Amino acid sequence: MSQADRGSRRVRRGTASRPVLRLGLPKGSLQQTTEKLFTLAGFDLRIASRSYYPDIDDPEIECILIRAQEMARYVQQGVLDVGITGVDWTLENRARVKELVDLVAPWPNYNPVRWVLAVKEDSPIRGPADLAGRRISTEVVHLTRRYLRGHGVKAEVEFSWGATEVKPPILADAIVDVTETGSSLRANQLRVVDTVLESTPRLIANRDAYRDDWKRQKMERLAVLLTGAIRAASRVGLMMNVPKGRLESVLALLPALGTPTVSTLADEKWVAINTVIAEREVKEILPRLREEGARGIVEYPLNKIID
Repeated sequence: MSQADRGSRRVRRGTASRPVLRLGLPKGSLQQTTEKLFTLAGFDLRIASRSYYPDIDDPEIECILIRAQEMARYVQQGVLDVGITGVDWTLENRARVKELVDLVAPWPNYNPVRWVLAVKEDSPIRGPADLAGRRISTEVVHLTRRYLRGHGVKAEVEFSWGATEVKPPILADAIVDVTETGSSLRANQLRVVDTVLESTPRLIANRDAYRDDWKRQKMERLAVLLTGAIRAASRVGLMMNVPKGRLESVLALLPALGTPTVSTLADEKWVAINTVIAEREVKEILPRLREEGARGIVEYPLNKIID
């Protein structure tokens, strides 16, 4: 029996007595960061190098690796109950799905990306109106046509199988391509004319599956864990002891996620403070806390922050 056959049998394993949530994980650029996200969320997710059926330490979840470009289509069809893909591919597939949560995070490939209209630096095209009758190359044909309709412009849109940025000016007059930093566009002497769409990863669900009480609860709990891990990714915890007489001045320095916790100590002249701050603020705020009288300052990492 082939590996694919074994995987097919595996995803049909759920029964009425033990339901299973079929989860699509994105293969490709989002894969490594998705593994990291699930690990931070508390899951033991293991993806073998040649397998499309990852193992996860939750008997109620079955995982399948699917390219992000196809994910929304399979979720809409009900082949998958829930999956992770960019909102760009959901719109490109015109998939009717339930969006559960935005998973934008401060990690590579989970940052916002832009689909931009770009041309050669010396191109006469300066705006959407200049595209009339021109040829545009892109992987997102539907999104590009929708963009053109929105500007009342008719142009020829061709599907690109890759290396889109090298096609102007010979194979296309313009391209619509995805970028996070713009470095690849600049390296190919391309100029951004306009932004077609900004996209972030989303957790999406099949609408029928979401109406099932058990599956909806499972999806929502998964969403809580994933977003909790993302919220903790750029924050740290701080603990410190502060003289009571300096409490107000110390609290004024703390840009807390919520109200800091203040606790009494055995020495009635001191209190303990526990709070959460953005990690980027630590190097600025720690010396100032000490100057205001805080002592025994401890910075510690966070796994999840749940509202």
